[in-house]
Amino acid sequence: MSTSNSNKSSSKTIDVRGLYCPEPVFRTKIEMERLAIGEMIKIVADDPESEEDISRWVRRSGHELLSINKDQKDLEFIIKKAK
Repeated sequence: MSTSNSNKSSSKTIDVRGLYCPEPVFRTKIEMERLAIGEMIKIVADDPESEEDISRWVRRSGHELLSINKDQKDLEFIIKKAK
């Protein structure tokens, strides 16, 4: 999935660049717990495994992955809290 939509704005951004599995998923989970239902968060990661790891975690946890954007070596995820 690689979409770009300027109408999507996140409530919060966390930068997990320089961290490797399982830290990006762990920190994403902690921040998602702090959000209200319907709020969005942007995750910026540079671990190549993050694309699969975070996508899988979002599916398992029932949240909504709105977009994944690749900018050189960085990955940006926009996730909407669903429950």
